Amino acid sequence: MRRLTRLLLLSVGAVVLLVLPSAAGAQDVREREIFNLRALGSSLNPGNFVTDPPGPVPFEANSDLAFWGNRAFNGNYNGFRIIDISDRQNPQEVSRTYCEGSQGDIVVWENILVRAYNSPAPAAHPTEGLARCDADVNRQGGQEIPAGWEGVHVFDISNEEDPQLIGDVELPCGSHTLTAVPDEENGRLIVYNHTSGGPCYFFDILEVPLDAPEDAKLLRQEPLEGEHACHDSGVILGDENKMACASGHMTNVFDIGENETEGGSLTNPVFLFGVEEEGVGPVDPPPPGVEHSGSWHSATFTWDGEVLILGWEPGGGVEPECEAADPPVQKSAFFYDADTGEKLGQWTLPRSQTAEENCTIHNYNVVPMEGRYILTSGNYQAGTWVTDFTNPAEPFVRGFADPVPLPLVNGQPQDGGAWSSYWYNRTIFESDITEGVHLWRLRDPEIRQNSMRLPHLNPQTQEFSLP
Repeated sequence: MRRLTRLLLLSVGAVVLLVLPSAAGAQDVREREIFNLRALGSSLNPGNFVTDPPGPVPFEANSDLAFWGNRAFNGNYNGFRIIDISDRQNPQEVSRTYCEGSQGDIVVWENILVRAYNSPAPAAHPTEGLARCDADVNRQGGQEIPAGWEGVHVFDISNEEDPQLIGDVELPCGSHTLTAVPDEENGRLIVYNHTSGGPCYFFDILEVPLDAPEDAKLLRQEPLEGEHACHDSGVILGDENKMACASGHMTNVFDIGENETEGGSLTNPVFLFGVEEEGVGPVDPPPPGVEHSGSWHSATFTWDGEVLILGWEPGGGVEPECEAADPPVQKSAFFYDADTGEKLGQWTLPRSQTAEENCTIHNYNVVPMEGRYILTSGNYQAGTWVTDFTNPAEPFVRGFADPVPLPLVNGQPQDGGAWSSYWYNRTIFESDITEGVHLWRLRDPEIRQNSMRLPHLNPQTQEFSLP
């Protein structure tokens, strides 16, 4: 682990420039402009979306995060890592599991890890054979993945130093993102599987038996309103029992259990209403020169279940959509009444980014505390931001760590930045696509002290609701 080495004061204000040393043989960790955050430790895992030399080698790109106790689980386009976060100043990698399949979204429950395999597995390569999962770094061991296979893999992580692939579920439209919903009364973990694209106008409902996770299976598919696939979903349980599926131009909100409305269960959701926003959603055909027009991307709730927070991904996450000339709708988080869908407010990224930086409001969660609404978000090359939306009509910034642009590759911008930034037990964990995991502390002791400590966290799932 490479420690943070130098803070250079830029002005008499609270903005500083952070410089981190480079990892040996890898890309440098970038400088940051910082307001009201303090850098802690890092667990570096350099990577990118550029294969060098070109070929069948999978991308080494860090993706989403989950937490169990003092462990962080960092998804990757080629597997996942387990990180010991006991010492926030010095997190240590426990193990690295390799699995060749893009996206690598993960959820964790006790000794079970479920991983998304996004796209059909490639056909055999002349020299390297089929894609492999649970192999070592040299592609030795593990299991071959049949050409065309896509779905989810199930791992036993009871031995953290040597996770084992024990099961899989093949799915007709693959797996882009996952949301885990515990159903301990019935001895199972329910997983909502999202395909992101399609013509797959549904989300999958999977069952993972807690005492036999190798027997994971598809239970059913839940149709969506609006003829678009889910990209991701947020779930809140407790007294609320709602699920919001960020899909196309209309987010679908479902009843999934006991609450003020009738009907709905974890395995048989009932549609409540849709949320649309002018300017948000796919454009068919996309504008000239734009490969991805984007759609609703992420959803979560405040811990009291009162507010639904939505973000979308114009440009598919690879375009610089946070430039000064871009309209606010392309670089904002949106706040809605979670019972009606009425719009309550909107937060727009206040720092313009360059034409060399892919940028949208990507993955985020809300600090678990009473009386305040605090959003922690990862926004690709705009970095990590902390936003106070206690009054959704007047949100304001409490902190940020904005990196300088990644260097060009062959004269072209490269994709990178904060895939996810989540609050977990008074620390902000950032998964940076090309660098690894960075830990941050908000310089606001009142918020830290009043936030709840959790035994674990799958960030898309809020297992209880506050009054």
